[in-house]
Amino acid sequence: MVTRPLVRLLGALGGVACALLVATPATAGPIYPAPDPDRFYAAPADLAAHRPGDVLGVRVLPPVAVFPGATVRLIKFRSTDSRGAPIAATTTIATPAGHRPGAPLLSYQHFINSLGTDCAVSHRLYGADLNLSVIMPALGTMLARGWSVALPDHLGPHFALGAGRLGGQITLDSVRAVKQVPELAVADSPAILAGYSGGGLATAWAAVLQPSYAPELRLAGAAIGGAPMNLVSMAEGLGHNPHPAFGLAMAAAIGLEREYPDRVQVSANLNPRGLAMRDAMANLCTNDILALGAGGSAHEFATGPAVFEQPEAWDVVKENSVELYDRVPEMPIFEWHSPTDPLVPINAIDNTNRRWCAAGVRLQTLQVPSFEHLSAAVAGTPAMLAWLEGRVRGEPAPVAC
Repeated sequence: MVTRPLVRLLGALGGVACALLVATPATAGPIYPAPDPDRFYAAPADLAAHRPGDVLGVRVLPPVAVFPGATVRLIKFRSTDSRGAPIAATTTIATPAGHRPGAPLLSYQHFINSLGTDCAVSHRLYGADLNLSVIMPALGTMLARGWSVALPDHLGPHFALGAGRLGGQITLDSVRAVKQVPELAVADSPAILAGYSGGGLATAWAAVLQPSYAPELRLAGAAIGGAPMNLVSMAEGLGHNPHPAFGLAMAAAIGLEREYPDRVQVSANLNPRGLAMRDAMANLCTNDILALGAGGSAHEFATGPAVFEQPEAWDVVKENSVELYDRVPEMPIFEWHSPTDPLVPINAIDNTNRRWCAAGVRLQTLQVPSFEHLSAAVAGTPAMLAWLEGRVRGEPAPVAC
């Protein structure tokens, strides 16, 4: 019998992310993505000797059609996982033609929503990625204005979907890293963050972790859109019926197990059908995950005592919920969402905004007239871009609490 907490959490996490996985023999432990065949992505043997944000490698990539004239580079750097251990991570950065040293730097956290290495942004830039295409026109606009634009792989080397704190740390280390690369000429640039949905989650975590994790890093602000601020409330608000986005839910549960294998034991609670589904997802990207899991439910794939009734597992979910984190950003924040978004708990966003305002955060919020999740990203983009430009120009950040 499948208990409601597991059902709810699987459904809840579907709003956060998606998966990329390779078919392997079923096991009771975590299933990790197949290593990227390109050895550039691999961690060096001396990884532990480096500090967070240290550059481990730089590679020039082919031109990207939607970024005409821009030079595109892949930066590998040292970051930290959720246990405090060193990891290698990557970010892709586009430098505009005629770049002026010190011009603004935008780190945009895309909603990668995947579990596999082929879903890295540096790979998806060269394919027909419909999800990435949502934000590409806006990023192209910033490049045309002389900005450098970075897109970190904030899910980490194991593509740990749902692990928001990890995403925040990787995002901060990615900014540290690009500022160290001389040919990028951004060491003295005003740097700013933005992201939507799962990318908004990484951006929110970067904003709240910056004072403790990267206190030396000066950021002009962070724009956060449609972010799942509380995974617990998402779990509590969903039932156990079949769901068209069940594939995303299962992928996020797999991602948390990857990052917290000793605390979140999803695989041990899957029946044979569940293990087969997990293995089939192991190296798929977002849209394939959605197609594979469409209409599924935890009743079909889970068995035995639900892992998410265990205190350790629930603690992991709480630890990755921004609303429940007791510290607040010290940088200006722009937050936007649709008040009728069906995928994320609006109360959690509103509660987080109220708490941040009460703590003195310079926060501006915007509710956009959109009835679903993805279109709200587009609807809020013009206001988001205007807010970003104001921050890098040094204008006082507006407050709308």
